Amino acid sequence: MVRLIEKYQKDVVPELIKKFRFKNKLSVPKIQKIVVNMGIGKAVENKKLIDDAVKHLSTITCQKPLVTKAKKAISGFKLRQGQAIGCKVTLRGKRMYEFLDRLISIVLPRIRDFRGLSPKSFDGRGNYTLGITEQAVFPEINIDTVEAVQGMDVTFVISGNSDEQSRELLKLIGMPLRAEQGV
Repeated sequence: MVRLIEKYQKDVVPELIKKFRFKNKLSVPKIQKIVVNMGIGKAVENKKLIDDAVKHLSTITCQKPLVTKAKKAISGFKLRQGQAIGCKVTLRGKRMYEFLDRLISIVLPRIRDFRGLSPKSFDGRGNYTLGITEQAVFPEINIDTVEAVQGMDVTFVISGNSDEQSRELLKLIGMPLRAEQGV
């Protein structure tokens, strides 16, 4: 079994029940899915960037990405409807926890000048999004094969109903969130 699943069941759930006084074990918030998204704006000029992004994202997540296409044509950006402009992967279950474990223990410490994640990136419904500026912080990516440095967004969809519950869940799992200023 994945290390974080055991940690969630043995340590995090009892701690959250104690702190928020949940009546039922099933009402404790949990991570439902993780969505990793790469938007490639320069793909309008160079279509090879989409192929590289798909290759890198599949290497990082161990799952085949879905290529996202433009919904509308925007002449100012030289964008046509249906043109490929990004890729995304939705992780659930065991793969999600394996990715989260690698993110916490390997990737985030490799980020230059890392001082913790912002506690203000919650959306009001308990979901958390963080941005990674380059794909080279993942050890699976060989820096020599990177043609263009590309960032990505990682969104955690959490079943809780408040930012406070989700923040506590992520802290207990091991996410390095900075302390809030002025609280």
